[in-house]
Amino acid sequence: MQSRGDPRVHFVMNLLLSAAFVYMLLRGLEFLDVVAFSLVRFAIGTLLLMAITHVVTQ
Repeated sequence: MQSRGDPRVHFVMNLLLSAAFVYMLLRGLEFLDVVAFSLVRFAIGTLLLMAITHVVTQ
């Protein structure tokens, strides 16, 4: 039987990758003048993406 790994490592990896993706997405949308970048949008987007990723991978 394979080990699923340390959940703390999964959490940190999910946090960093989600934050990087949301940052690039918001910067791209800001470049296109679709939406302005803000820390609130960044935090909410990161948390939502982390939640979705967690649900999908379980």
